[in-house]
Amino acid sequence: MGTLVSCASTEKNSNTPEGAFAIAEEYDKSERYEEAIRRYTEVKNKFPYSNFATKAELAIADVYYKQESFAEAQVSYQMFKELHPTVPNSDYVQFRIGMSYYNQLPSTIDRDLTLANDTILNLSDLIKKYPNSEFVNEAKEKRTAAIRMLAEKEEYIADFYFKRKIFDSALGRYEGLYNNYRGLGFDAKALSRATISAQKIGDTAKAKKYEAVLARDFPGSRELKDAEKELE
Repeated sequence: MGTLVSCASTEKNSNTPEGAFAIAEEYDKSERYEEAIRRYTEVKNKFPYSNFATKAELAIADVYYKQESFAEAQVSYQMFKELHPTVPNSDYVQFRIGMSYYNQLPSTIDRDLTLANDTILNLSDLIKKYPNSEFVNEAKEKRTAAIRMLAEKEEYIADFYFKRKIFDSALGRYEGLYNNYRGLGFDAKALSRATISAQKIGDTAKAKKYEAVLARDFPGSRELKDAEKELE
């Protein structure tokens, strides 16, 4: 494959922006990514005022993404966005920024999830600014996945405190789980455990408040029965 690329490249003039970019593309398509980045960088440096320089900047970000070098991809897409805010494919650039963050997320919730917030912020930006973009549906799906990871971590920490009977800390976490991640499947548990935790620390008024919401939204549920038992 390398020979084919080399032979084809000699047919193009690397002294023109079109030719230099085409040569870089050949290395890109043949998955010789390091050489592709070097060639795209040459296009930027040799022909800075050509539209091929702009194309090369985006191509470099795309190569990093293909290599799964997502941190480098994110930085490259972000720089491209700042330098070229009005390009026609701005939605694509914004989507790739969000996805670069998403693809750096850890596989388990017990790790640092700071990048989940960056994922949510950037994908939300795409959804808001480009509602008709072809990338919106996937952006919504991945945003929800990132939000769910944060919710699961909040649940994990809340359960940790609850099992160790540190009910004041558990209460705060279950309140956060209910208030910040409503509608993701955690509501009944959060309300029930918040009721129990509040009662355990002597805040009966708060316990009754959460129990009332639980009875309204989840009548007949196991979570409601657990909460009612605590209030007996």
